[in-house]
Amino acid sequence: MGAVGLEGLERTVHLAHAWINDLNERLAWNDKARAYRLLKAVLHALRDWLELDESANLAAQLPGLLRGAYYEQWRPATTPARKRSRQAFLAHVEKEFARDPLQNPVACVSAVFQMLSEKITPGEIEDVWHALPEDIRDMWPLMKSATVDVGH
Repeated sequence: MGAVGLEGLERTVHLAHAWINDLNERLAWNDKARAYRLLKAVLHALRDWLELDESANLAAQLPGLLRGAYYEQWRPATTPARKRSRQAFLAHVEKEFARDPLQNPVACVSAVFQMLSEKITPGEIEDVWHALPEDIRDMWPLMKSATVDVGH
């Protein structure tokens, strides 16, 4: 594969890093690996809470590497989750942080949602937002905001 063939791969790596760096800055964590783990956990929760078509529509707008992470260990036959409550959503995310618990899980999830609102087309975000139960939608700030204080 020539250098031209690698340009697409380099672009998706760059985009994935940009998204992770953006989230890391929003959280003021200075821990990109943790920011990536949060992004992946929230994406997995969304994937598992959405109907198949909506889940695939969201995935189509993710950078290639993040799309791969989104689909890791996915079992479409089990989606959407039966218990689609805010508490279950947060528990799904928090299980990835058993060794270093999130101080403010709601603010952390909201930071990811905010970032997605700025990176994904507005129409798709609206579709995803409407597909979620109201108590989960309440964590999704639809307006742009500054860095969220979520601690470490």
